[in-house]
Amino acid sequence: MRKRALGHPPCSSCVSSASSRSIFTPTHVTKTDRRSFCPFCGARFDRALPGPHLQCNQCHEIYYRNPAVGVAVVVLEGSRILLGRRGRGVKAGEWCIPCGYVEWDEDVRDGARREVREETGLEVDLGEVYAVHSNFHDREKQTVGIWFLAKGYRGELAAGDDIVEVGFFALHQLPRLAFPTDEQVIESLRASLG
Repeated sequence: MRKRALGHPPCSSCVSSASSRSIFTPTHVTKTDRRSFCPFCGARFDRALPGPHLQCNQCHEIYYRNPAVGVAVVVLEGSRILLGRRGRGVKAGEWCIPCGYVEWDEDVRDGARREVREETGLEVDLGEVYAVHSNFHDREKQTVGIWFLAKGYRGELAAGDDIVEVGFFALHQLPRLAFPTDEQVIESLRASLG
């Protein structure tokens, strides 16, 4: 089994084997994603494949840059929707449907319930998948988002994690939203609820 050295600076043998080759950092890979070292063997990347992927010249493994999976839960109270105001990041101060990333070894439904609990203090009963969208609003951190409908909820509403304020808003009187895909989901809700 191959030992994986996750992005470590290369040892002296890696440096000597990589230094004789020209290092190519593809221009289509964004600044924050320019991975210098192979996550499989630790050698320096020097080969790009079409698209955002890189291949190691030493171990020949391919580093696939794929979108992360995000989950969100639509919690309705009549014709009002639960939103949280973000407390950090580039979207701080803007509002969103409670959401987050699915963790490793976590089922998407469990991740959705966990994110709502962390951000709002509520326990939700999940219903059907309401929408699935590709999120391209952050070109450096793309996601595939899954929005679930909550069938019910319990608990005391309280902001938590990276959310600093939570509340229910009329679908036609919303604060500034952080994500265009939340706008798409809410527009669809408006159409379906009349």
